[in-house]
Amino acid sequence: MRLKSLLFIAAAAIMSLAVLLLVQCSPMPTELKLGDASTVIPMNIKQGTTTHFMTDYYPQWEGADNVTCDDARLTLTAKDDAWQEFEITTEAETLVSTLDVWHGDEKLSIVVLGGNRNTASYMSSVAADQKEITIEATEPVKEAVALWQNNVIYDVKIEGNTITVEIPATAKNFDRSMIRVFAASEAGRFNDVLLPLEKGVVVTDAEQICRQDFHSQILYSLMIDRFNNGNTANDWKLNSPEVLDKVDYQGGDLAGITSKIEDGFFTDLGITTIWISPITQNPYDAWGQNHNPDTKFSGYHGYWPIYSTVVDKRFGSDEEFRTMLSTAHGQELNVILDYVANHLHINSPVLQAHPDWTTELMLPDGRKNIGQWDGETRLTTWFDEHIPTLDLEREEVCDPMTDSALHWVRNFDFDGFRHDACKHIPLNYWRMLTHKMKSSMPDRQLWQIGETYGDVELIGSYVKSGMIDSQFDFNLYHTSRDVIVDENRSMRDIAAVVEESEAAYGSHHTMGNITGNHDKPRFISLAGGDMALGWYDDKAEGWHREVVVGDMFKGHSGLLLLKAIISTVPGVPCIYQGDEYGVPGANDPDNRDMMTFQCENDYQAKQLEATKALLHVRRNSMPLMYGDFRTLYVDDAVWVFLRHYMGEWTMVALNIRYDASNVTVQLPEFAKCGDLEIAVATEGGEAKCLGEGRIELNVPVRGYVVVNK
Repeated sequence: MRLKSLLFIAAAAIMSLAVLLLVQCSPMPTELKLGDASTVIPMNIKQGTTTHFMTDYYPQWEGADNVTCDDARLTLTAKDDAWQEFEITTEAETLVSTLDVWHGDEKLSIVVLGGNRNTASYMSSVAADQKEITIEATEPVKEAVALWQNNVIYDVKIEGNTITVEIPATAKNFDRSMIRVFAASEAGRFNDVLLPLEKGVVVTDAEQICRQDFHSQILYSLMIDRFNNGNTANDWKLNSPEVLDKVDYQGGDLAGITSKIEDGFFTDLGITTIWISPITQNPYDAWGQNHNPDTKFSGYHGYWPIYSTVVDKRFGSDEEFRTMLSTAHGQELNVILDYVANHLHINSPVLQAHPDWTTELMLPDGRKNIGQWDGETRLTTWFDEHIPTLDLEREEVCDPMTDSALHWVRNFDFDGFRHDACKHIPLNYWRMLTHKMKSSMPDRQLWQIGETYGDVELIGSYVKSGMIDSQFDFNLYHTSRDVIVDENRSMRDIAAVVEESEAAYGSHHTMGNITGNHDKPRFISLAGGDMALGWYDDKAEGWHREVVVGDMFKGHSGLLLLKAIISTVPGVPCIYQGDEYGVPGANDPDNRDMMTFQCENDYQAKQLEATKALLHVRRNSMPLMYGDFRTLYVDDAVWVFLRHYMGEWTMVALNIRYDASNVTVQLPEFAKCGDLEIAVATEGGEAKCLGEGRIELNVPVRGYVVVNK
């Protein structure tokens, strides 16, 4: 679609100020009020003065009539008449509070959190009836705030270690709403508590959870061309002597995805959300250059858009696209689209018409600005000479490019986006895109996850209600990989990074926890030893030899340990295609071979069945989806943690060493022992109650045991 058409669609679709609808599983009642908006990610502040933007919290608005606060510890200063930008000043080191955002006589609130999360301070829901919720903490509570959606609940009582929250009567009118509780003790902030409600009653049965409850998601990442060929009529290769077959088109298409949805592949595995690679039109000729072996590349992967609003004919038609989406939704599966905003292919008609829309290729010192991923060049660097980076800090570039992204959710029934290369795209792009989405499509439930490599501060700078909902937690992946592969590393490192993520992104974040992706060597080949960790060319390996697992026990047990971690810690598990079997391989393109959908040996068969068991336990456990997280024991070999929700709990014990371990842990006072059930475990995993809240765990060699009460 031409740029002129894109602008016309945007102008026609952007509505005036609209009310953001409540997260739901079925149609909303007609009495929906402004105060019943989707939950907003809390505002984190530091001592001194911090600056904030209204659209980061309420993206459907550009500002407010007023912002007020009853907390004397906070001083608010508007930077403009409409409160589009404002400052908060405080001398308090730790606090839990709220701001009120006013439009006329209606208001919504924002949770304000100051200071660091104290991982030794813990609270959890223990009981509820139709009127109130009871929360118990490990130490006396100093202050607490509770919200139903984004409305402050004033009926909150604090008595020692106990918090009682009244459920608003209006909650019974809604199929799905949320209560959130934030609190602090003298020692620091507790974890936050999140409770989904159905018709005003706390959800306690996983059967009540639906696909729009995004905390329950389990993602499956697939590359369209390399997944399944469902329509041979659209098969097309470059067939160029410059391009080796390994990087030419292989025939995977949208019809192939539909076929696998229909035969139950995803539901049988336990998947709830399919993440598909970019669908946009890519070039029909070869680009880029690899040496040893010498080859150029086709655009089979989808990351070189020629037209950002056209379905690539090699993947299928618009109608096949809509069929795939409706088939997925018919099986209660979400579908999110991988979208490329950072760049266009050099032959794109948009760049042909606007060559000045790109950042500069040459740096002042004469170097080419290619692959300069960090520092001052982070937002300007090119990925390659044939895919120039767009200068999205300029409004005249950002505006039409956000409209291009909107095309896909306006014209197709997607459930959200996976955004490529987030850290290389300025914040104004994400603010503009999400503002347009939520103001022009208030009745859509759209979830966005991004790709950013960096520390928690950089990753978290994008995670706001007015930007993107979450990002992939590469820090958890890299730490887990290194600890599982390197016997000199400690399990304490994995526990520490999970706690760091909880503190940075919130106790109920939806950060993506991966088994791998299309830009990394296969985890199983690293764990099995056929691929080595280290700074070497892990792409070259796949060109020059057949990369295998190596030691089969090490490889398969290591991959299962990773899956046990990502299936049970806070966040959203994500399986990269082929990892459900344990397919080996080097980095790109060796990690992108065509799927075969069959096990090649007994190890793969066991890997597949164990993966299904883990994912189904995750999807059917309220503690694993919504429970609070607490480490009970950790040493160099073993980590035991608890997920607790409404008096029910799931305990997870993992062992990275080659000796079985026997560990006894103590439950918190409010987590009763009772009858234990082994939900899933590797061979030899056992648990028994010793009385007085003590549980003995036998954790197998390179294995895990997951226990339900």
